[in-house]
Amino acid sequence: MRRALDTLYLWSGYVAAVFLVAIAATIIAQIVGRFFGVAIDSTESAGFSMAAATFLGLAHTFKQGAHIRVSLLVGLTKGRVRQAVELWSVGFGAAGMAYFSYWAGDLVYYSYVFHEISPGLLAVPFWIPRLAMALGGVILTIALVDEFIRILTGAVPSYEANAETVLSGPGDE
Repeated sequence: MRRALDTLYLWSGYVAAVFLVAIAATIIAQIVGRFFGVAIDSTESAGFSMAAATFLGLAHTFKQGAHIRVSLLVGLTKGRVRQAVELWSVGFGAAGMAYFSYWAGDLVYYSYVFHEISPGLLAVPFWIPRLAMALGGVILTIALVDEFIRILTGAVPSYEANAETVLSGPGDE
């Protein structure tokens, strides 16, 4: 199970990276098109790609400890109190993301049912870019529940185990 979840988070990060490349490609196409007098509107596709990259990259960056965290309160605690604070914060995050994911899925469903189309030149069915947002939310919810169970069993949270400390210097490991 551990391997399957880690693979899910990793591939979600890979897909997010592909969407980052897509942003660059569409912007470069727009720039090159201007040199040849061709108008290419990359605003819509770049925006959809940015949303997909953001949401699909959430779980991977969370598990790697790359999200910005305010750990002042957690840093002041030790032992069972620290575990309780970690459980509360990760549990609250999981509940919030589950709520978000439910309504994001609902938005995808109704965008599909009502055939909503983006107003730009591409006329993309809105359910397609919104699906990336909903999937990213679901994957982050899974990662948060996974982390909750990890903390509950007494393991070091993966976001702490994998985090690189900015203030550490050579030989501080």
